[in-house]
Amino acid sequence: MSTQRTEKLYFISLGCDKNRIDAEKMCYLLEEAGYGITADLGEADAAIINTCGFIESSKVEALNNIYDMVNAKNDGVIRAIIVTGCLSERHGLEMMELIPEVDAVVGIGQNPDIVGIVDRALRGEPHDYRRSPLDLDLEGERLISTPQHYAFLKIAEGCDNHCTFCAIPGIRGRYRSRSAESILEEARKLVSYGVREIILVAQDTTSYGKDLENGDTLASLLRSMSSIEGLWKIRILYAYPEHITDELLEEMASNDRICRYLDIPLQHANDQVLRRMGRFGSGKENLELIKKIKRTVPGITLRSTFIVGFPGETDEEFDDLITFIRESEIDRAGCFTYSAEEGTPAERMKDQLPEEIKKDRADIFYDIQQEITAKLQQSKAGKVTEAVCDFFDEDKRAFVCRSESDAPEDDLVIYVPLEYDLIPGEIYSLRIEGTDGLDLTAVPID
Repeated sequence: MSTQRTEKLYFISLGCDKNRIDAEKMCYLLEEAGYGITADLGEADAAIINTCGFIESSKVEALNNIYDMVNAKNDGVIRAIIVTGCLSERHGLEMMELIPEVDAVVGIGQNPDIVGIVDRALRGEPHDYRRSPLDLDLEGERLISTPQHYAFLKIAEGCDNHCTFCAIPGIRGRYRSRSAESILEEARKLVSYGVREIILVAQDTTSYGKDLENGDTLASLLRSMSSIEGLWKIRILYAYPEHITDELLEEMASNDRICRYLDIPLQHANDQVLRRMGRFGSGKENLELIKKIKRTVPGITLRSTFIVGFPGETDEEFDDLITFIRESEIDRAGCFTYSAEEGTPAERMKDQLPEEIKKDRADIFYDIQQEITAKLQQSKAGKVTEAVCDFFDEDKRAFVCRSESDAPEDDLVIYVPLEYDLIPGEIYSLRIEGTDGLDLTAVPID
């Protein structure tokens, strides 16, 4: 039985869905221990910032939030600041030295100890953040922060891919799959809470099971999960291209519970750039993979991310990427400008490109991808699709829905006029009427 505390905590979580799940687990532990979680900083005794440290822009965002809390502490609004997450794991010692107002810098492996850490921070006691990220508990209850009808579910932690631009293996440690039994138990619990759509996440979802001895794979996990009564769809994010198997594609093609949707971060299409990135495969192989996926899973929506301005990227190598996105016609594709991350092999490479060139290439990429996405969206007019209603948009005066083609928060949406009075969380059959920018407009048919 928890002890009711009088203190309240203001919680900020930044970065990816995987980091969000870590935050949800910490919030659950804190609430169970009697702490209140508040969205009003003025009510809080302490602030917790769960940071991202993946690329430069996310580090800047994290530091801006930390300094906002430093100002709040100096103004007497809060008594303590606790910093958790990837930036803490990566730069904890420097943070402790450079921002003395921070009371505790928490490594990822210490997340399960968050209650004691907050207790000590509020008492003004010092905290040593050092602990292996492998100590992070992959199980445990969560305080779900998404709308009731969808939730993210982390099936593995860490990464073994060691791309030369990425610091994640050093932050999160080696790849560790959760057992299928524990994942299915959590999925059943989420559905019992009203979740209709489960979104599977990991640094590399398609590597699931490679470290298990029982032969479990992502495909077998999907097969088992799809039998859960009350579940509408299962969505797969962060699929590493080399690990997309025939078994997985066949399961997606034959199982209506699985979204015909894949997020595949391809990063580039030129073979030399891919080699420098530490990626396997080639541009030609990736193009063949895209064609194979579309052929095996008709109607699938593909999403990807790419990096422009990688060290040494020539005009010709960038042109190869542009040719690839034109030929592959990926439904959604985002692009990052390369950011040199401390301690990564790519940081030490020669021929680092000027920011202006990176930005120009990103703009070219974005314009072409917008054309592709617009054309594919316009082709959906007149078609009927099943969709979930997410919420009512006051500005648009319309209900915001999503089909299996769109992940929540990151992708496009379907707008349904106010007059149809939809219920958030419910599933509807919609007829696509047209487009609103890149988004769709539709009306219910039942």
